[in-house]
Amino acid sequence: MASEGGKEPLLIGQQEPGPETNSFGSFKSRNLRRCKSAPMVEPVPEDTKMDRFYDGPRSIFEQLKPKFGRVALYLFGYLGLSTFCFYLVRNQITGKGTQGIVDGLYFCVVTMTTVGYGDLLPNSTTTKLLACAFVFSGMALVGLSLSKAADCLVENQEILLVKALHLRQKAGSMEILKETETNRVRYRCIIFSVLLMILITAGTIFLITVEKMDFIDAFYCVCTTMTTLGYGDKTFSTMAGRIFAIFWILMSTICLAQVLFAFAELYTENRQRELVRWVLTRKTTVADLEAADLNDDGLVGGAEFVIYKLKEMGKINQEDIAVIMAEFEKLDADDSGSLSVADISQAQSQ
Repeated sequence: MASEGGKEPLLIGQQEPGPETNSFGSFKSRNLRRCKSAPMVEPVPEDTKMDRFYDGPRSIFEQLKPKFGRVALYLFGYLGLSTFCFYLVRNQITGKGTQGIVDGLYFCVVTMTTVGYGDLLPNSTTTKLLACAFVFSGMALVGLSLSKAADCLVENQEILLVKALHLRQKAGSMEILKETETNRVRYRCIIFSVLLMILITAGTIFLITVEKMDFIDAFYCVCTTMTTLGYGDKTFSTMAGRIFAIFWILMSTICLAQVLFAFAELYTENRQRELVRWVLTRKTTVADLEAADLNDDGLVGGAEFVIYKLKEMGKINQEDIAVIMAEFEKLDADDSGSLSVADISQAQSQ
């Protein structure tokens, strides 16, 4: 394709292929740098702008999607149904009770989070079967609904954290977006760690003031609860304590799981960055050129070198390349080794 308006074509080596030209063409570095990303299938609506990352975070309820709304509805339905069932069979649950509905909801939360204190125990065939049924469905709903809500909350706090770091600087929406994406995992670790410390402090203070425990026992009860050990020697025994535990146990167990997952993700990301740094800084050898020569013509073009480096970094693998090349060959109707508007038009018509 000839150049128009003084602009160079994207693939310079494709204009007049010589006898030693490979199927990828001879890219120049400036052509690779100015390659645009693939166009979106659908245009972005006008009201969806990057300014929302700078204008301020939206509330969780504004970000609720229909799917999350359904899962949240299932969660409340589960809590209501399980509480009603356990309330009906409250006489078949042994242990120190406080108030029927509160104990039913408390027993439901302790079961679905696998804390299992043992202060309330099913003591009949019916209650044991109900506990078996609700524990599996409850674990699934906790993972789906509360983890999604935690993600929405953390996304908002990430933006606030970046804005606080750039408080004395004039950072636009794109800078904030780039900073958020680059250090997303690190910010998640910070935010969830702070939330975990707040929940630990709140639980300890509550147990000291309401349940009348000393500091060591209160902290011990908090740790065994958050980690779902649930020995049962120290529990929430008052009605006020169990009302508090209904919300606190859900938040603390989910928060601890998110902290552990975030730190594992941060470790994996750091290992990946070290690999990328090693790939980019090590010296290129003849063996590398032989491995990068995809079509065995003795020459390595820019595209072949980029693909080889991406494979070394673990960004892509041979299966990905094979699938993409198969699609390329399918679109290349005239077997010219390059795609043109005519090839795409012919493929769309077929």
